[in-house]
Amino acid sequence: MTVLRPDCPAEPEPVPAEPKTRWNTAELRRKVLIGAIVAWAVAITVVVVVRGGGDDQAPATARPSASPSASETPFTVAEVYEALTPSVVLIETTGLDDRNRLEAGTGTGVIANADGTVLTALHVIDGAESIRLTYADGTKATARAASEDPSRDIATLTPDKLPETLVPAVLGGGTQVGDDVVAIGNPLGLTFSTSSGVVSGLERKLNRDEGEADIEGLIQFDAAVNPGNSGGPLINDRGQVVGIVIALANPSGAGTFIGIGFAVPIGAALGGGEGEGQAPPL
Repeated sequence: MTVLRPDCPAEPEPVPAEPKTRWNTAELRRKVLIGAIVAWAVAITVVVVVRGGGDDQAPATARPSASPSASETPFTVAEVYEALTPSVVLIETTGLDDRNRLEAGTGTGVIANADGTVLTALHVIDGAESIRLTYADGTKATARAASEDPSRDIATLTPDKLPETLVPAVLGGGTQVGDDVVAIGNPLGLTFSTSSGVVSGLERKLNRDEGEADIEGLIQFDAAVNPGNSGGPLINDRGQVVGIVIALANPSGAGTFIGIGFAVPIGAALGGGEGEGQAPPL
């Protein structure tokens, strides 16, 4: 049934064909538009693929790559010494021995905090009745023990006076066998001396006297250290203190260096850690 609109008069046969002609024209335009859109999309896809392929074939030098900054460049031994010496202190102690005779000792410490706290080896100050510090700039000060950790042979000192310019050391950094390291200390009374070497081993153990627990997790190194180096910093080639020197190995018991030193990793010195080898205190 065909329904005509009330306001449309009857027309000859050709008239109904006019809407059909308009519909065919609109349909054609729609198809042409769709074709154009498809062609445009294909063209864009081809461009993207071609560009992507060009990127894949670009030489490696044209791509972003990691580039070490100046701060990541390894320091020379001279640069480590220059940077860290202001943070190192000479420690001199006096006390009485088992026979009530006056004795003196020498060791090393490192400024570990902005408040001037000095980190050192416990055996350097153990039993001392007086502790005197000499900073790299010549300033002298008395000090007192602030904390002690016998299980790791570590102690901290609180100075009564600070140098005019306080330079705390940068603490931290892990170590691997073969890493370059520098030791700064006061061996045999030769103040503010430096030596260099490499990390020779990790997880070493220090066998101590009966009644004292062994110290584990130590860094073994071959930078020369001797009595007076105890408590001093072991430093990596980025200028970071990675350990605190506490001992050396010498089968003769002479207490002189033969190429094997030990340091408590800085993380253990500040809170916890472990390790192998034999070593008397410096």
